[in-house]
Amino acid sequence: MKLFDKKTAIYGAYWILVTGFFLYEKKYLLYKANLPYFFACVGVRVGLLIIIAYLNLHIFLPKYLAKKRYGAYVSAILFSVLTYLVIQSLYDYYLYGYIVGPLYNSNMWESVSYNFFSTLWYLALMLALKLSLDWYGQQLLIQRITVEKLHAEVDFLRAQVNPHFLFNILNNLYALTLKKSELAPDVVLKLSSMMEYMLYDSNDEKVPLTKELEYLNNYVELERLRFGASAVITFNTGQVGPGQKIAPLLLLPLVENAFKHGLSKQTADSALHISISLHGDTLMAQVENTKPALVSSQYKGGIGLNNLRKRLELLYQGRHDLQLQDQVTTYKATLRIEL
Repeated sequence: MKLFDKKTAIYGAYWILVTGFFLYEKKYLLYKANLPYFFACVGVRVGLLIIIAYLNLHIFLPKYLAKKRYGAYVSAILFSVLTYLVIQSLYDYYLYGYIVGPLYNSNMWESVSYNFFSTLWYLALMLALKLSLDWYGQQLLIQRITVEKLHAEVDFLRAQVNPHFLFNILNNLYALTLKKSELAPDVVLKLSSMMEYMLYDSNDEKVPLTKELEYLNNYVELERLRFGASAVITFNTGQVGPGQKIAPLLLLPLVENAFKHGLSKQTADSALHISISLHGDTLMAQVENTKPALVSSQYKGGIGLNNLRKRLELLYQGRHDLQLQDQVTTYKATLRIEL
């Protein structure tokens, strides 16, 4: 149901309750007058209140209060209330003074006092209801905008990851083809499998963790082919159930950063150790790599890690922890995510 329909239903329920209250309050007229006067009394009172409420919500509020013309708003409200008092009090005086007659002691000032304060009370309730519904509608709008903004930012960040990754892999493939390496077809096959994942599966908000790890393993194997025996690379994963899901391409920046700014900068004795395990609903990922002593991993223009931080904040706010340790000859990244 749309918000407009909900508002209509709530306002309708409010006036049904108000009408029911007056029907109960004026039930003694059934004995002192007759049925038509009983319904006329309630109908006139509720009808006048509805008119005042309509003027307040649709004319006075947007025309005066919303524009901070408080004096004009108060004057308009008082004028409408006084008009109501004149009509309602004259009708009450006629009803109780002439129709009901001696069975009811009619008092004009008592009627005016009762109608004045009861009118202000019902107007206050209606205003509170109106402001509550507006606040609720605003919260729904803010929530929808926030969700749309989150999806837009995640899509933008994902779009940044893909070209960055492809640029590195194509460079690797280019180097192998220059050497006429027999490993090139295997690289193409693995890259094809990864492209299928990136083009189709990665568009989902969440993907099976098993697919994400398979994608990551293919990436590591491609890099292992490039480095050969010049680097010690290990990739260990624990048991992962088929029901666990994760945001796509979330772990790649940690591994990609280790290759690009660690192993690629070394000529010998380079190493990379990747460990990913699942403890209940908590994912632990640890990536540790060697690096030259004079090279800092806090490089300029680090798209991958910057994107990772933003995506974690957007998708796992309050449910993640990323620790980066930049030592003299090693760089270690530890990521914990509550899936």
